[in-house]
Amino acid sequence: MPRGHGRRRHGGAEEGSNERWLLTYADMITLLMALFMVLFSISSVNISKYQTLQKSLKAAFSGNILPGGKAVAQQGATDNAAQTPASVELQAIEPVKTEGSASLQNSSLHAASTTAASTTAGASSSTSTSASAAAAALKQAAAQNQAAEFARIKRELDAYAASHGFAKSVQTTIEARGLVIRVLTDDLLFASGKAALEGRAGGLLAEIAQLLNVDQTHPISVEGNTDNVPIHSSQFPSNWELSTARASTVVRFLIAHGIGAGRLTATGNAEQRPFDSNATTAGRARNRRVEIVMRRISAAEDEGAQEP
Repeated sequence: MPRGHGRRRHGGAEEGSNERWLLTYADMITLLMALFMVLFSISSVNISKYQTLQKSLKAAFSGNILPGGKAVAQQGATDNAAQTPASVELQAIEPVKTEGSASLQNSSLHAASTTAASTTAGASSSTSTSASAAAAALKQAAAQNQAAEFARIKRELDAYAASHGFAKSVQTTIEARGLVIRVLTDDLLFASGKAALEGRAGGLLAEIAQLLNVDQTHPISVEGNTDNVPIHSSQFPSNWELSTARASTVVRFLIAHGIGAGRLTATGNAEQRPFDSNATTAGRARNRRVEIVMRRISAAEDEGAQEP
């Protein structure tokens, strides 16, 4: 009897031992299911899906679903110890965290966004600084080229006026508004009270047109000015009409000699902008003038400075 009873116990223990593979198999199936869930979820990038997957995996591997797994892991060394749920579970969880859930943790996302924002801000600041420096350099170079061009035209026109006996009637200055060419009208451009060009004016104005036509960018304004002596004629009721007509006559001449009409404007100032005092004969003569202004398109460093 004792021997037979012992055999029954041995058979029962062997039968219980052979059924442990079911626990391992169940854990393996669970892990495979979790793996396929991960593969399916990462096939479409969706933050809400990742967050849901994270919570599901956390609940799946918390040990609450298969409470018997812990008991199996604590059995010690058996024939199937290499396939215990604990070891398999640890090997499966680590890749899942690395490839799926852990990359979408809030802390990782925050760190990545902060780094990207800092990098973008730094790059934007650097680009803005470089662009500003480049723009300033281009502006400075344009202003220097313009100043050199004004100086060259002034120098050549002064030389022409001196060599042709116009030195007292033609004056050039570089001012804040641009290169100013003042031409007295008496005995050079117009007869008294008239707006038709005199014969001597052709050569001077042709030289001016050639010098000012070095580019197609700088606008040119022609301003007619008179003294304060009133005029009453059938053609010009006042100095406004006379000064405007003289400016328009010079504009037409410049257009005929190659300067684009789009660059030119004609203005009559009458006696409102005297260059000298109208109290003397010499002062009134200097006020009867036409000013041809090649205007700036690049700001000068010191616009208040004037060159005689």
